[in-house]
Amino acid sequence: MNTRVLGARVTGVQRYAMELLTRWNGNAERIAPDRARHGFAGHAWEQLILPRKLQGRLLFSPAGSGPLETRNQVVTIHDMAVFDCPGGFHSRFAAWYRFLLPKLARRARRIIAVSEFVKERIVALANVSADKIAVIPNGVDARFSPEAISRKDEMARSLGLPSPRYVLTVGSLEPRKNLARLLRAWNQVADQIPEDVWLVVAGARGSSRVFGDVDLSALPARAFLTGRVEEALLPALYAGAIATIYPSIYEGFGLPALEAMASGTAVVAGNRASLPEVVGDAGLLVDPFDEAAIAEGIYRLISDAATREEMRQRGLVRAKEFSWDETARRTWEVLGAATTGFLNVAGGNIGGCAEASNDAP
Repeated sequence: MNTRVLGARVTGVQRYAMELLTRWNGNAERIAPDRARHGFAGHAWEQLILPRKLQGRLLFSPAGSGPLETRNQVVTIHDMAVFDCPGGFHSRFAAWYRFLLPKLARRARRIIAVSEFVKERIVALANVSADKIAVIPNGVDARFSPEAISRKDEMARSLGLPSPRYVLTVGSLEPRKNLARLLRAWNQVADQIPEDVWLVVAGARGSSRVFGDVDLSALPARAFLTGRVEEALLPALYAGAIATIYPSIYEGFGLPALEAMASGTAVVAGNRASLPEVVGDAGLLVDPFDEAAIAEGIYRLISDAATREEMRQRGLVRAKEFSWDETARRTWEVLGAATTGFLNVAGGNIGGCAEASNDAP
């Protein structure tokens, strides 16, 4: 398993890799640089050094990046955002991945996509057969549950929350998370809701090597920025929220929406990309390009207790459909099938965002 990605701070892709490793109990050999390597150094290691360490074995690359030389490889692709939302990335990062992803998809033995949406985008943009792609959704950890609210006071003290009553948004502070529109929507609704309800924005800025910038110079009233939240505090942060607002323009999956539902928190989410697949009818889906629609979703979940409770109950049921155990089991099956196919052939047997447009995929 190519674990170069674990040298970076934990976001959704790192969480995915760690959850699989935990469940595979040491049965996948980890291959990583001798020290964390980012940017050019990391990609150089992956393209030039990693292939020499494989000795013909199957490589699993879980983070949408892998050595082009290695055909005996299964790669997980989490999104095609560098094509669909290129303006949200540093130009060099976007150019590299626009070069890498289609070639990697065509050369790898199998591809895992985390949603049907991602599968469709890979087929369209990389010119590969849909039969080559297995769709295996992400899961949600059992620590995200309504019971995590028991640690709310400890969490609130650690983060310095200004009020125990808050709506929450979680994610890296990068353009496609749609934070600017969310903040403007919050401005529209703030004077219509109780004065002790705040908007809590949980997340760190994305790496400047990767993402475009987000202007946070003028937060609206009753909006609080936590910065990066430690993993141990996240379950209580979700469980203690009145609602979670996730109006992302583009997601390959959207773990925060799933983690919020599992925590017993009602969700407002964008109606684009993969989020309708994840949320289903268990949350309020809104047009992420429409600030008034976002504001209405926030207001409704704060002011309408019956709707909030209905979404809460639906979310708890919906979240049970996603399991990291199942993700790990199905991924291991794909790897096993790829390994068997390779061995049969080797043995001589014949076998086998466009953010500015409302027409964004």
